[in-house]
Amino acid sequence: MLTDINPTRMELLRLKKRLVLAQRGHKLLKDKRDELMRKLLEIIDEVKTLRLKIENEFYSILENFILGSAKVGPYQTEQALLIPAKKVSINISQKSIMNVKVPIFEKQVEGNIINYGFINTTGEIDLSLLKFDQFLEDLLDLAEKEKTVNLLANEIEETRRRVNALEYRLIPEIQETISFITMKLAENERSNTVRLMKVKEIVRSH
Repeated sequence: MLTDINPTRMELLRLKKRLVLAQRGHKLLKDKRDELMRKLLEIIDEVKTLRLKIENEFYSILENFILGSAKVGPYQTEQALLIPAKKVSINISQKSIMNVKVPIFEKQVEGNIINYGFINTTGEIDLSLLKFDQFLEDLLDLAEKEKTVNLLANEIEETRRRVNALEYRLIPEIQETISFITMKLAENERSNTVRLMKVKEIVRSH
């Protein structure tokens, strides 16, 4: 029960309005939590699929690169890859999911990943580099989704705490206080009725 409450009809009316607001807020927060959970589970499924794809891509890239390097030798491989050919920069913006700001990673690319002649390299090395180019795109997508999962999970936890605070603390306290004030007002009304009846009896007896 809320303490330091004056059991008056004005206070009762105020608490009833507060209860309506708390119940409405509780419903809105529950709806938000449920929708965030739905979004989170949806993105988690995407993350699982993308993780599996990236793992398979990485093993394939590694296999092709090792095979190609073995054919031409470490020196020739190093010479082919000595000068960086491609520059990748990331721009980060935001979008909103249920008022949660989540990142959008956009890749900006300059140059080509292959910057050497094909005479002294093998098809396996070329293929591994081309696959690595696509691998970066998928890796960036995974990083964006995993950060989104983290932010949504934090928001769900915060919303869950608010829902619980309303459901198990504030709303029951307000309801209990309303019951207390209602009971007190009823007692006061009965006392006033008894007092008036006694006054009437006194008046009649005189």
